[in-house]
Amino acid sequence: MDHDKTTGDENTPASGDAADEPTFVIRDENEDGEPKKKGRFLRELAIIVIIVLGLMFIFAQFFFRQYVVPSESMEPTLTGCTGCSNDRIVVDKLVYRFSDPEPGDVVVFKSPTSSWDDNWVSPRSSNPVVHKLQDVLSWFALSPPDENNLVKRVIATGGQTVACHNADGKGVTVDGKALNEPYIDKTMQVDTNAETGGALGGGSCYGPDFGPIKVPDGNVWVMGDNRSNSADSRAHIDDELHGTVPISDIRGKVRFVIYPFSRIGGVGAVNPQG
Repeated sequence: MDHDKTTGDENTPASGDAADEPTFVIRDENEDGEPKKKGRFLRELAIIVIIVLGLMFIFAQFFFRQYVVPSESMEPTLTGCTGCSNDRIVVDKLVYRFSDPEPGDVVVFKSPTSSWDDNWVSPRSSNPVVHKLQDVLSWFALSPPDENNLVKRVIATGGQTVACHNADGKGVTVDGKALNEPYIDKTMQVDTNAETGGALGGGSCYGPDFGPIKVPDGNVWVMGDNRSNSADSRAHIDDELHGTVPISDIRGKVRFVIYPFSRIGGVGAVNPQG
């Protein structure tokens, strides 16, 4: 008997062991992975968009909001005119939740009575679908609100009496005291009061006489820095609020100019009363 003969490869498994071997299936990684990646990306993108919109809504409604200066009534402090680069301003909406406006504050407010809306045109489209879309976008400060927002400087507050008479040479007075108004550029002013014959000077009202008017508690008296070219509280003395603006209608305090870039900077509150 020859014990050296072999009957087969010793490394070849028996037929009964084949079922115990693991089976590997090679699958294209793009077969399932690519749709999952796309789905994950879309979910993450949706979450990011929701978070960003949520933050924009909170900031626009409660903290800060951007507005565009609509006219030249606050020049040279703020600029705005047809065909020019109107200032974009940032308004602090939080400050007046804890304190009242003070003399010298530059504020944005919605028109308190219909007399302030005489020349205002709604920014909304006549198309109802677009109109609604603009309403929604305005919640996130991506579209202007459908209201007449104006910007002026607080001159007098509740309980104070404001007046101006060209004949006395004092200019605007609050409680009988003349104001110090360094923000007025006298070279820009045109005296529209016929009684003074066009004469300008430190005592000019830069317009018709008015007052005395006592500002009700909870209201303010506002005027533009471009005094002879501003339809401010003086222009609305005959309305039900006698030209004053309720604090509840004030949207906030102007803090910064953010555009155009050449005018970027803070907007100071210069108290004209002292």
